[in-house]
Amino acid sequence: MQKIVVATRNKHKVTELKELFSKFCKFDLITLDEAGFTDEIIENGNTFEENALIKARTAAAALGLCAIADDSGLAVDALGGEPGIFSARYASSNGKNSQDDENIDKVLSNLKEIPEHEKTARFVCAMAYVEPNGKEICKIGTCEGIISSERRGNNGFGYDPVFFYPPLGKTFGELSEEEKNALSHRAKAIEKLAEELKELQQNKNKKTEVS
Repeated sequence: MQKIVVATRNKHKVTELKELFSKFCKFDLITLDEAGFTDEIIENGNTFEENALIKARTAAAALGLCAIADDSGLAVDALGGEPGIFSARYASSNGKNSQDDENIDKVLSNLKEIPEHEKTARFVCAMAYVEPNGKEICKIGTCEGIISSERRGNNGFGYDPVFFYPPLGKTFGELSEEEKNALSHRAKAIEKLAEELKELQQNKNKKTEVS
């Protein structure tokens, strides 16, 4: 089974990624710590795609392994797309990641004068795959919703308790893991990436058979 390093130290993301990838293709996903990578990766891109590729490129180059990385966040229309790529550190005063509750509080505060029907938002996920030889793939997944004025549910992480998903009448914080993994932005990005990875692997196998 092909070993791929997941370029993140976010345990929630690693758990989700392993669960989601297992539905589409078989890879041995290992964490940065398991691969022995201890350096800090500087995410200085201007888009989700750029940051995902930065993380995957850094891990692949340092470890000589294929790497995947995602960069994801919340984009609120009434806030001009904020918090966007700064979702994890939206409420930070020092540039480091802030607590989920602090980030949620800032979003809700910034939206307090906005009518409910204008609180449209989406979760965005850029999922990147990079090989040590330079091969790169990046796929985008989104999920549309509305920002709830109050927290609902204790599941998930990040902005899940205030991200209301109209088709199910629940916030992501109220969804079960199975429900979320069936429709989330990350699930959609992974499904797109997994399809291309399967095709890539099939082509490699064909070349091996020919040679």
